[in-house]
Amino acid sequence: MPKATETPDTPVCLELSKVLADSYNLYLKTHGYHWNVRGPQFNSLHAMFMSQYTEMWTALDEIAERIRALGELAPMSGAAFGNLSSIKEGDATKSANEMLRELADGHKTLIATLKNALKVAEEASDDPTVDLLTVRLGSHEKHLWMISATLED
Repeated sequence: MPKATETPDTPVCLELSKVLADSYNLYLKTHGYHWNVRGPQFNSLHAMFMSQYTEMWTALDEIAERIRALGELAPMSGAAFGNLSSIKEGDATKSANEMLRELADGHKTLIATLKNALKVAEEASDDPTVDLLTVRLGSHEKHLWMISATLED
C-alpha cells in the first residue's frame, strides 16, 4: 500500500522526486519562455523552446510512473515541487538572451540533480531507474548544448 505523502521515504524515490520537480519547473519555465520570447530571434527560439518543452512534457510522465512502479506516490502539488526543486520560476520580462541563460542554468541544475539520482539508483542496483535517468541526462545535455550554441557570438 503506497504511503500518503508527497515526500517519498526510499532514497531512490526521493531522488526521482527531485528529478521530477526540477524537470517540471524547467518544463514550465521553457513553456513560458516559448510564449513570451521577443526580439529578432523570436521564430527560432519559439520553435526551439517548443521542441524542448514537448520532449520534457513526455518525460514527466515517465519519471512519475517510475516512482509509482517503485511503490511510492509521485509528488503532484506546487508546494511539493517547490520543496523538492532547485529551479526557480521564470520571468516573462527578461530579454531573449536572459531567458536563454536562465534555461542553460536550469539544465545545468537538472543535470546535477540527475547525476546525483543516478548515483543513488546505481548504488541500489535499480537498473530500470538507471536506464531512465541515463536517457534523461542525455536529453538535458543535448538541450543545454543547443541553448549554449545559440548564446555563442
